[in-house]
Amino acid sequence: MSAIRPRDLLPLLDGRRRWVVAAISLSLTATLVGMAQPLLVGRVLDGAGRAGGVPTGTLVLLAAAFTAQVVLGPLGGFLLARVGEGVVLGLRTRLVRRLLRVRVPELDRHRVGDLLSRATSDPAALRQALGGGVADLVTGGIGVVVALVVMAVVDPVLLLLVAGLVLLAALAVRATLGGIRAAAHRTQDALGELTADLDRALGAIRTVRASRAEERESARVLAAADRVHRAGVRVAGLQAVAAPAVQLAVNGSFVVVLLVGGLRVVNGSASVAELVTFLLYLTYLAAPISSVVHALAALQEGAGALRRTSEVLALPVERSGGERGGDVPGAPLLELRDVRLSYGARTVLDGLSFTVPRRGVVALVGPSGAGKSTVFALVERFAEPDSGAVLLNGRDTSTVDVDWCRSRIGLVEQHAPLLHGTLLDNLRYAAQDATDDEVQRVLRLTGLHDLVRRLPDGLGTDVGDRGVRFSGGERQRIAIARALLAGPELLLLDEPTSQLDAEAERAVVAAIEQVSRECALLVIAHRFSTIRSADRVVLLEGGRAAPDGEHDRLVESSAFYRSLVGVR
Repeated sequence: MSAIRPRDLLPLLDGRRRWVVAAISLSLTATLVGMAQPLLVGRVLDGAGRAGGVPTGTLVLLAAAFTAQVVLGPLGGFLLARVGEGVVLGLRTRLVRRLLRVRVPELDRHRVGDLLSRATSDPAALRQALGGGVADLVTGGIGVVVALVVMAVVDPVLLLLVAGLVLLAALAVRATLGGIRAAAHRTQDALGELTADLDRALGAIRTVRASRAEERESARVLAAADRVHRAGVRVAGLQAVAAPAVQLAVNGSFVVVLLVGGLRVVNGSASVAELVTFLLYLTYLAAPISSVVHALAALQEGAGALRRTSEVLALPVERSGGERGGDVPGAPLLELRDVRLSYGARTVLDGLSFTVPRRGVVALVGPSGAGKSTVFALVERFAEPDSGAVLLNGRDTSTVDVDWCRSRIGLVEQHAPLLHGTLLDNLRYAAQDATDDEVQRVLRLTGLHDLVRRLPDGLGTDVGDRGVRFSGGERQRIAIARALLAGPELLLLDEPTSQLDAEAERAVVAAIEQVSRECALLVIAHRFSTIRSADRVVLLEGGRAAPDGEHDRLVESSAFYRSLVGVR
């Protein structure tokens, strides 16, 4: 990505441009007032030399200019900092909302830790590019121009000497900017890798400990930390080259001006007041030049963050809008009609068709990789078919509103993730207005009522990060209760009994049978007890559904099915 230009940052300032203008105006006014002080000092010296006394009015102006600079400069800086914080908040808001709407297949292609870094660390880097970059570039640039114009009026000969030295410094600074930009890009990318690797290790910390892999994971994370360190050191080194170049140019200019100007005063071609005024402007020139250099460096450092956040904001999101309601009378609750879907060169579903009635249990059976989870992804609109149609209540889901579809479907994932918070928070996650009676009902339905009574804080118990304070079977039943509380027409269960002991399995199977009288259930099943209790079986083989849909008939007609369910 090329260097940041001021206009690249303008979209980040929507709603805050007046504050930026006010901040820059205050900072610019402080700069210009500061630039006026050497002229006022020159007038004081000139007036004292000619009139034999110090001009009081000019001294008052000088004091007022100094006071204005002291007040306006910090105020402008505060407003810029305030704008910068607002930009960080606004950008993080956009990133978070975008990430939570990005299409699931796109999220699967990225590392979660890197996305976290892009939403947290990168906006902070842009804050510096905006607050310390654009504003300093404007105020510093104008300050340099004003100083050079006044110096040209005071003594153009001395200005030519200064300009030559400053030009050499500018060439040195320009040579470092490209390196700063490249190193800053590497810093941001390495920081994303560091966050992702640490998230990887902490997310599977029990497996890491059980595998005695702490040192290996530490080495992986610290390798990324070392890349961040090396890139940061390179940025600091390049900045260290740029800053002395400016300082040397100013100091060298001061010595040359003092020497040449002093000789001009001695031979009478210049006055002491003119020399003092020029030297003061030369001293004041250092600050705006440094501001411009630091601004350019900040913009280069922000380039990597802008690139990374822009990539997130460009990720495709789920389509919103579409029609709502309008069920087709007499249509099955769910129908997959000649659905085809491929992942690259691999065909997963090849003309799959089946229906799910409005009541009862349909078991989805097949070997690993047969496409069972893909069917769930299609029904939940996490993915779209290459061809064919998925119909809900007789409506093609590709033409209706996503929220309308999902409000009628409950999903219980195989790993049954719980969100950090209380047990009640998790139960009401999809049904915020559920009553206490409704909560108690789903607890009894899923066999959780006794468990809740045994908990010290009952429904107020903290589930821990990702539900770590509950067993796998308990998390499974909590997830089922959470889905049921929203009152779905169709409940998708991904291997609901896979993590349960025999007693819990019987309770869940009984709950499934009872729930099936109220809504439809589509269950990915491997356990015989779950399959045997289903009203209909959809056997996936070769991306299609076997023609027979009853368990007993499939046992008789399909050796493949018998091997899957363990029946001889």
